[in-house]
Amino acid sequence: MMRGEGLNWITVWGLGHLRPASGTWGSLPAWLAAAALVAAGISPAEHAWVYRGVMLLVLVVFSAACIVQGDRAEARFNKKDPGQVVADEMAGMALTLVMLPAAGMTGGGRAVFTLIYAFLAFRIMDIVKPWPAGAVQRVPGGWGILLDDLIAGLYAGLLIVMLVWARLPGAGAG
Repeated sequence: MMRGEGLNWITVWGLGHLRPASGTWGSLPAWLAAAALVAAGISPAEHAWVYRGVMLLVLVVFSAACIVQGDRAEARFNKKDPGQVVADEMAGMALTLVMLPAAGMTGGGRAVFTLIYAFLAFRIMDIVKPWPAGAVQRVPGGWGILLDDLIAGLYAGLLIVMLVWARLPGAGAG
């Protein structure tokens, strides 16, 4: 069997094999999809339902990949939460992107910075794993692979909402 054969979804078509920083590579497609949507005029500020729907679809699909293929990936790579598995980063990044406030996406420059901050915030939260993210990694199989990244995504999304709210008095969180 070739490395990761049959595990395309959970390795995000091989991005998990890229080194260094496979988690960063795994986060990138969700972020690029959001950036493409925003560049096309489909953002939380304009066409919010379409934007959030696409990001929710990414979240659900790659969460399902973790849950369905997690045990098999751990057996294949002989490790708990192996680095080759990056569908969890896709799902976590998508959760952060779903949460982007409309107020942070008005105007091209503001949207670019909000997207960049969202990417950086997710990667930092995923690396640092603030409580309870580190603890949930002990959950067996695909859920253990996934849950810490969803928590990181939630924390990153909340951080972006707070930053936008703090920078835009009176604008609210969108």
